[in-house]
Amino acid sequence: MLSPQTTIELAGYQGAGSILSTSLLSLAQSLNASQLFGPVATTLDVTAQGETAGRLFQSVNTGKRQLCYVASGYLTALAPDLAVLDLPFTVTERTQALAALDQIAGQSLTRALAQHSGYRVLGFWDNGFRHISNAVRPVRQPADCLGLKIRTLDSAIYRESLDALGFQAVTTDVSDLMCVIRSGQVQAQENPLTNYSNFKIYEHHPHLSLTSHFFGVLLLVCNEPWFRSLSEPQQQALQEAASQATQQQHALAAQQDSVLQSSFLQQGVQIISGSQLELEQLRRATVYIVERERQKLSKSVVQHYLDALKN
Repeated sequence: MLSPQTTIELAGYQGAGSILSTSLLSLAQSLNASQLFGPVATTLDVTAQGETAGRLFQSVNTGKRQLCYVASGYLTALAPDLAVLDLPFTVTERTQALAALDQIAGQSLTRALAQHSGYRVLGFWDNGFRHISNAVRPVRQPADCLGLKIRTLDSAIYRESLDALGFQAVTTDVSDLMCVIRSGQVQAQENPLTNYSNFKIYEHHPHLSLTSHFFGVLLLVCNEPWFRSLSEPQQQALQEAASQATQQQHALAAQQDSVLQSSFLQQGVQIISGSQLELEQLRRATVYIVERERQKLSKSVVQHYLDALKN
């Protein structure tokens, strides 16, 4: 059983203005309010202290820290079924995706990750649809992507999908994102609108294409051995606090997208909306990836996530 005086450390990799940070703080407040735990320490942005996001995730996996959020793409090497969350152009409605993750699909992915890591999934967070920005020209179709080097996160499927669109995809840790953008090492990047705003990417990339090529899912995870060390009341309190924080995070994410688009227009950003894109051309360029990966996934995940998205 966990000692009441043991410090619990929660951490993330976004600044204070991020809705992820807001939700992480809400979780910490709920844990403190339960009076079942010792001190709860929260580090909102480890990259501000010189630590990479990758090291953050590993610190929770090994038990050095207790809890963090992590983009699903970082964990597919540990649990291949998580690749279902990284397939291009498969999600059109976030409510459908989140509803599926609240049910059997989420349970299957939780078990898959637990079998191959030290993580326990406490919730699936909405990291928004990912869009493409660049410093050179409007991007509407695959031909516009040619010759542009694009930064993405460390996911083989992300890189392959962007290469299929015509980009040259490269990976950097989020802590190096603005460095490669400012230096011109990359001419494009892909992220949810919240990151385009929080990192002020619009100051360098005036062209924003609302491609929605990926729907970003974050996993709220804790260290599994640590969770098992908790008493039953502590486990219940943690799960309830995580559920409340997840509901809050979903609401904030849905609200933020429309607000941010208005803000970007005021900043002079040239937004290419979905109706102005050659979306069918973009989808066709990546459909072979979806079909190939579908064959590798467990039947349960295909049925309860991918097929659910079509209904």
